[in-house]
Amino acid sequence: MTPPPPVDSATVGPGLPPMQADPGRLAPGRWLRRLLGFMGPGYLIAVGYMDPGNWATDLAAGSGFGYSLLWVIMLSNLMAILLQVLAIRLGVATGMHLAQACRANSSRPSALLQWIACEIAICACDLAEVIGSAIALNLLFHIPLPWGVALTALDVLLVFWLQGRGMRYLEAMIIALLTLIFCCFAITLFMASPDWLEVAGGMVPAPQALANPEMLYLAIGIIGATVMPHNLYLHSSIVQHRKAAPGDAGKREAIKFATADIIIALFLAFLVNAAILIVSSAVFHEGGERQVAEIQDAHRLLSPMLGSAIASTLFALALLASGQSSTITATMAGQIVLEGFLQWKMKPWLRRMVTRTAAIVPALLVAGLYGESGVARLLVLSQVILSLQLPFAIVPLIRYTSQRSQMGAFVNPRWMTLAASLIACLIIALNLTMLFNLGRSLLAS
Repeated sequence: MTPPPPVDSATVGPGLPPMQADPGRLAPGRWLRRLLGFMGPGYLIAVGYMDPGNWATDLAAGSGFGYSLLWVIMLSNLMAILLQVLAIRLGVATGMHLAQACRANSSRPSALLQWIACEIAICACDLAEVIGSAIALNLLFHIPLPWGVALTALDVLLVFWLQGRGMRYLEAMIIALLTLIFCCFAITLFMASPDWLEVAGGMVPAPQALANPEMLYLAIGIIGATVMPHNLYLHSSIVQHRKAAPGDAGKREAIKFATADIIIALFLAFLVNAAILIVSSAVFHEGGERQVAEIQDAHRLLSPMLGSAIASTLFALALLASGQSSTITATMAGQIVLEGFLQWKMKPWLRRMVTRTAAIVPALLVAGLYGESGVARLLVLSQVILSLQLPFAIVPLIRYTSQRSQMGAFVNPRWMTLAASLIACLIIALNLTMLFNLGRSLLAS
């Protein structure tokens, strides 16, 4: 395999804004200072782990089954950390992101099929963000859902403005939105006053989730919403834009600090996702409202059940921040995937409009024909689609990072390859089980 040319230090990747000079990243100093220099990409990735799709699955899981599926959030977060670390190692060690590696090691028909699978995942992700943002606009400003869906097309202007300002501005905007989400849910969680002993019990794996088709469907939805395939492509690209010292020692240091960055960022994402499920369980499940699968219902019920009008406002505000932050990273991932697999140079605004149109059209149809209940089901379905697409990203990632010919001295340790392979097998087995149950139910009906 012939590696691609080195990444130009004047850019941050295909179609992305120029990297701002930051000499402090390269200067020797204390461990914390050097860590701060490498931080940023992890938070761009973390937004995908707390997007509106997570809200739908976490709310449904908490209201329907209490704390029983909390362990799935914890497990999927640990799975995500390991897979993102593999993406870091691939990007730093080879100078290629995952889409480029797939193209370099696949025939053209195979690369085309992999690109199609990845595009489906990105459209499903964008669909969740469109629906989440539209719902938030409806809750905050009473904008009808179809109009809210149409208005989400305008967020492309925000993406372009941030890209023009530079990567550091982009990261600062994302961190600000994440802070808003975190604060809103911290306050809501405090008001919900959950039983923390039961919360701790929810961290223990519950085998009955595999026997109950509804719990299994939600568990797969949680995994699909948490471990997002397009984030693996995105992370393996943007992690290369933190310059390190030349040679293996510099790469080793870059991998170490980038790993610390993603662990911290995904731990915060875990806290947010866990908070959503805990609030749903403490307020709705224990309050007798066990069919809260729609975000609008959660917003409507929060204030009266908590006895505070601010709870619903905080909920809707965090939802809007979640949808807007996630749309930025989906746009970046789409550019990386298109240019990596097909080597097509598409203008960012055109790429964004194509992806957003593919999400807006089904959302508009469902919102117009079926209203809130149809939109809620479409939101959960989008997360299950993401889970079904995961193997198309995970299997090549494990394969390439396990080959010494690709990675050199940074080839995966055996335990890491084994753990990642078990994750891939688990996701594939869960997907097959869900499809089997779905087929059986369709035949029965």
